[in-house]
Amino acid sequence: MRTNEQMISDLKEIVKPYIQNQHGFDSLTEETDFINDLKINSANLVDVVLDIEDKFDIEIDNDSMDKMLNVKAALEIIETKLSEK
Repeated sequence: MRTNEQMISDLKEIVKPYIQNQHGFDSLTEETDFINDLKINSANLVDVVLDIEDKFDIEIDNDSMDKMLNVKAALEIIETKLSEK
């Protein structure tokens, strides 16, 4: 089982190519919003989700994708999907 810190670290690696706000990325926390804080556009958010699916070997449905707007929500969805495997 991965720790929260490991999950956040993995998530940072995934979102890094798509961010438009380095300051927001440098101070990333669970409350960081992908669109407002990191300035990731919605098309790239889909890429982020696909990369998360690959990294964690999970499938993320559209409902979950719509909720994945910040780091905390992403972590919760990843953990839920991992526990269903």
